[in-house]
Amino acid sequence: MNSFYTQEELQYLGFKKIGRNVLISKKASFYGVEKISIGDSVRIDDFCILSGSITLGSHIHVSAFCALYGRNGIELQDYTGLSPRCTVFSASDDFSGDFLISPMVEKEFTNVTGGKVLIKKYTQIGASSVVLPNLTIGEGVAVGAMSLINKSLTDWGIFAGIPAEWKKERSKGLLKFIGK
Repeated sequence: MNSFYTQEELQYLGFKKIGRNVLISKKASFYGVEKISIGDSVRIDDFCILSGSITLGSHIHVSAFCALYGRNGIELQDYTGLSPRCTVFSASDDFSGDFLISPMVEKEFTNVTGGKVLIKKYTQIGASSVVLPNLTIGEGVAVGAMSLINKSLTDWGIFAGIPAEWKKERSKGLLKFIGK
């Protein structure tokens, strides 16, 4: 028994777009597959949840136990990765106490806000990190484990912490392998 869907099974699931050389665990969960686009050479491991409007470029790895909540859109560009247990939110409830918090109550009683999350190419998000809505993670960024990304991050930096802060510049040496 193969733990990944076959190409034929992936076509049957009804994704908006599905590329070549895609490995998706049969233990991953998808909601709104008609809004999910997946490029070439993408792997999605066990126990991941992908929901809403999501675009994955090519050469991407979404490790086990990741969750992508794409109500307002999530895009991962080429050569990006999410380490185990990362969570990406493109929407958030209002926790002030002035509104109810639940997908099971009428919308007029909630105050959900958010915006698209863009993770640019060559970026890696460390294990158990959380990405909040309405931000861009720049090209070539590395984020340390257990970080909270609550604002946009500049290109080619290493960031870590709660909230994530710039630690140092990241080498661009990996670019020599692109296109080989």
